[in-house]
Amino acid sequence: MTPEEEKEEKKEEKEDQEEQQQVLALDAMKRYRNGEIWDFEDDMAVSDGHGGGGGENGVLLGLDGGTTSTVCICLPMIPSCSHSQLQSLPILARAVAGCSNHNSVGEIAARETLEQVMADALSKCGSKRSSVRAVCLAVSGVNHPTDQQRILNWLRDIFPSHVKLYVRNDAVAALASGTMGRLHGCVLIAGTGTIAYGFTEDGKEARAAGAGPVLGDWGSGYGIAAQALTAVVKAHDGRGPSTRLTNSILQALGLFSAEELIGWTYADPSWARIAALVPLVVSCAEAGDEVANKILLESVQELASSVKAVVERLGLSGQDGKDAFPLVMVGGVLEANRRWDIGKEVVNCISKYFPRVLPIRPKVEPAVGAAWLAWNFYMKEYYS
Repeated sequence: MTPEEEKEEKKEEKEDQEEQQQVLALDAMKRYRNGEIWDFEDDMAVSDGHGGGGGENGVLLGLDGGTTSTVCICLPMIPSCSHSQLQSLPILARAVAGCSNHNSVGEIAARETLEQVMADALSKCGSKRSSVRAVCLAVSGVNHPTDQQRILNWLRDIFPSHVKLYVRNDAVAALASGTMGRLHGCVLIAGTGTIAYGFTEDGKEARAAGAGPVLGDWGSGYGIAAQALTAVVKAHDGRGPSTRLTNSILQALGLFSAEELIGWTYADPSWARIAALVPLVVSCAEAGDEVANKILLESVQELASSVKAVVERLGLSGQDGKDAFPLVMVGGVLEANRRWDIGKEVVNCISKYFPRVLPIRPKVEPAVGAAWLAWNFYMKEYYS
């Protein structure tokens, strides 16, 4: 056998091994999907698929999957309910799990988290998969039709064929939580990450930011905290001004020097872990620290620019910029519980460009918005 033939044979053997590994992984995942996680269904009374916790009409599942946590809400499917009555639908069950962003934890771990949280919600309300009418899965990391299709294929493997399945970015559920499931207006999410997402009434959509920390999620919790950590290191090196952030962050983390901060950061550079430092930045800004104040001011500008980009691309404010449109604001960074109110400053900034913007702080969580979307999507197909 010539060297070229040996090389080709080894290449073929390697490809065969990789193919076998993929098959084994898929088989394992399929066994998982149809294994212990759904064992609770065997202990439930046999039904015709029209019963369970939602009554004879079945149930809806709404999922909000983010970088920090994943929430699944189960609502009863009541076809006679009007859109204006959606808020009156009772929450039958709520389940919580960890991160389901495949860009953060990998596809297999993300799928396992999503399936577990759906199973937990159905188990809590005494329903089976056969009683589900529709599922709206809104998760971060769904940025392209290929992402949607991959998850849809996986969901189809879990649920019976009659179940309607919808997959969207988590920003869509956040918008729906402030508009009762209607996709019109703009949503700004600023939590661990950030994204601005908008829809017109005729279905056009646009987004800005949301590319993750490596590509600059400035204005997000991670972005704010990362800038604060950088400021501490610069101050220590003599490359930047001294700042209250140094003592505040070191004390909170139980560290004694800025050198230790480097080790702490890279020991576990998870996005949520870094973002958890944001309250310290706000406190320092409220205490008059110029460095912290500058970080927050720049973050406000970044968040406002994301909204401005989406509104202008979709023409949400009309040709003269004076039409009213809803701006749904979601995420811990935007919560109005501090004197240095980032959300309020963002609205003030946006109002200079769009004076008729209508800020909305939802009274329900995004997972409920996802369930409302499931109801809207299902009813639209039902009546068409």
